[in-house]
Amino acid sequence: MRLQDFRSAAIGQALRPNVWDIAALILVVGAMVLIVYGGEQTTAPLSDLERAPVSLDPSHLPLYALRTTMRMLLAIVCSTIFTFIYAAIAAKSRRAEMVMIPLLDILQSVPILGFLTFTVVFFMNLFPGQVLGAELASVLAIFTSQAWNMTFSMYQSMRNVPKDLEEATQSFHLSGWQRFWRLDVPFAMPGLIWNAMMSMSGGWFFVVASEAITVGNTTVTLPGIGSYVAMAIQQQNLSAIFYAILAMLLVIIVYDQLLFRPIVAWADKFRFEQTASGEAPSSWMLDLFRRTRALRALTLRFTAANRMVSNLRISLPKLSPSASNKRSRPSRLVDAFWVAVILSGTAYAAWLTYRYLSASLDLSDVFIAIRDGMITLLRVIVLISIATLIWVPIGVWIGLRPKLAERVQPLAQFLAAFPANLAFPVFVFIIVHYRLSANVWLSPLMILGTQWYILFNVIAGASAFPTDLREAAGSFHLRGWRWWFKVILPGIFPYYITGAITASGGSWNASIVAEVASWGETHLQATGLGAYIAAATEAGDFPRVVLGIATMCIMVTLFNRLLWRPLYAFGERRLRLG
Repeated sequence: MRLQDFRSAAIGQALRPNVWDIAALILVVGAMVLIVYGGEQTTAPLSDLERAPVSLDPSHLPLYALRTTMRMLLAIVCSTIFTFIYAAIAAKSRRAEMVMIPLLDILQSVPILGFLTFTVVFFMNLFPGQVLGAELASVLAIFTSQAWNMTFSMYQSMRNVPKDLEEATQSFHLSGWQRFWRLDVPFAMPGLIWNAMMSMSGGWFFVVASEAITVGNTTVTLPGIGSYVAMAIQQQNLSAIFYAILAMLLVIIVYDQLLFRPIVAWADKFRFEQTASGEAPSSWMLDLFRRTRALRALTLRFTAANRMVSNLRISLPKLSPSASNKRSRPSRLVDAFWVAVILSGTAYAAWLTYRYLSASLDLSDVFIAIRDGMITLLRVIVLISIATLIWVPIGVWIGLRPKLAERVQPLAQFLAAFPANLAFPVFVFIIVHYRLSANVWLSPLMILGTQWYILFNVIAGASAFPTDLREAAGSFHLRGWRWWFKVILPGIFPYYITGAITASGGSWNASIVAEVASWGETHLQATGLGAYIAAATEAGDFPRVVLGIATMCIMVTLFNRLLWRPLYAFGERRLRLG
């Protein structure tokens, strides 16, 4: 009895709330109230948007910020689910990879306006007369600016799992399901989290297009910071733009402190290294929940359920890149049949596109789209090269210093989230005042948001770089250029390629915003494929929208296949840890 009483007392002590429980409960309840309040707005009839249009009164910004943040959080949740499923299938199945990775190249190259052109009408018809239809279209648009780089990051990590860890999973006879949750996901976690932060910021970059939607005769303006910025630009209201920037900064600081910094500190335990790291990231939010009693006790059942699910012995295909060298004759026949199916499907899709376009366009329109595409391609190459030279050294310097990364993290998120539209007043004024060429001086707007893909991935790579390898380099007295070329650049190379691929695709996407700049009645337009698609979308010219998107997809896919994919394969083959 005494032992039983002792156990009961211990359990009661563990469940007794402390002051940390009260603080955590206030945060949790507050977040739930905000989510419920914001969610109620999506069930309103569509006519409410006309009765209560977006106002530039700063007092409305808290509600607008809440609506925008909810859309972005829902999109990041959908992006995470998509990433786990899509990246796992692509990394585990060689035949699926042949289709899914090129398809991912195409998806990341389809501009956000390309998705909005066809999804707004679909969702509006799916929920007629309701705000929910427009909300889902906006969430999907934000999703398309978040999901692709997260998927590339996890795919890259799963393809570069150290061989000794793979051998350990085989020694423990882990099933495919167990290996996924015990090895693949933990190993991918550091890079995935930094890319999730970048994706969240990328959503801000396109938030204007996703909330102030104009497709032909269809115009939908959802309450949010994006639509607030669009109206401020239209009315040339500099004070409203300042308020919007301030609201963005505050929102980014809040979700950095409450969401991303705790996740970064929690995921530090997944770093691959054989010696203890010198510094570990910290989070007051994570420390707060770790000090609670009742809340931690309530999560025990969820932890047990998660452990039970991850321990299921479900057989999944195992990743074995070397297996392709030992394929039997039947396997080669299946591969040949699979390639034939892919080529047939591609040819049929090309034929359908040709039939649709040839009904209203001629060969001269194709030449114009290709010419504009080549001009945009030149801009992308120059801008990615400049961003690489600037941000790779800075990213390495930050990533190797966890405490510095903590301080830089919210600033980098804010800079990555800064929409190109907010820079329009400065760029338009300078170009008009000094009579500069829009073809040259609008180009930096393309890299304004996408350069951060390179920085975030390099920081992730440097942060995940094993401490024991750094110590080994110090033991061999590797310094200067030898350290860069022999140690750190090979270590971060797979991460850099992931960032460069997504930055390249993001630059093509951003060209639609960057090659057409407006400030009040002043409109500037550079020659390029982004301006071509933007003009066709505004005019509701669907054949030219399809032609522009198809041209962009083909160019991005060929660029990735001819440059980034060979570099990706080189990093996987020659620069793999373990």
